[in-house]
Amino acid sequence: MGWATGWHNPGSGRGARAVIGGRPRFPTCADICAIGVAGLVALGVDFHEAKTALLLLAFLVFLPLFLWAFAAASLARVWAALGGGAVFMTAAA
Repeated sequence: MGWATGWHNPGSGRGARAVIGGRPRFPTCADICAIGVAGLVALGVDFHEAKTALLLLAFLVFLPLFLWAFAAASLARVWAALGGGAVFMTAAA
């Protein structure tokens, strides 16, 4: 059966939630980068070196969280973690 005849893929909803739920992580990673770059520059690190280091760190933070959204048993926990983290870091910035 195809999409037109009512076939349903149970994994498609989780995939969509991981992609959509991953979106709040982008502002959070941007906040981590902004706060981290400002802190490193205040400590005397060159701006471009600090920015590169924090962008690499942001990728290492985002990727496991994105993958965890697929593997988590509870979608409520995923939404709470992603949304709560985004709100916290946005407020901290």
